[in-house]
Amino acid sequence: MARFKKKKSKPISESDDSKKESVKEVSVDIPETEKLEPASEIPLADPPISEAAKSEKDRKLSKLYWMRIALAIISGAAATFLFEDIEGEERRWTSIAFMIILFIGSIVVAKSMKMQLPSSDRKKIVTQALGSYVFLYLFIWILTNTIVNVGTVTNGMPSLLP
Repeated sequence: MARFKKKKSKPISESDDSKKESVKEVSVDIPETEKLEPASEIPLADPPISEAAKSEKDRKLSKLYWMRIALAIISGAAATFLFEDIEGEERRWTSIAFMIILFIGSIVVAKSMKMQLPSSDRKKIVTQALGSYVFLYLFIWILTNTIVNVGTVTNGMPSLLP
């Protein structure tokens, strides 16, 4: 922070000579942008939510998160076996469409959980674990596909596995 020098004012002569002249020091106030308000005076944006309601909301959002993680793992592994007969580019797009359909199904299940969310948190039903779901699904799908087809690929490279 910048240091401010204290300004000294000139002695003020008063009309009464019996009083001593004094030198007053005027301190420089901190600019408005740097003033700190006491914590008790800061207004709250939203009315406080009861602990029981917050706990219930967090519990349901946590349940939704872990449900989508489990769905991603199970459906990623299932996609390897469900679409084994499809060859080439169609397998990839079918698996991605399968992933999207299951995610939309999880949104329907989440809405049936009757979560009482504030209007600012309505998006959480859709966005909760979205990135984790997509990346975990793709990772498990690629991993299981690689493990299942490790012996069938012949590209001229020696295999480390017998």
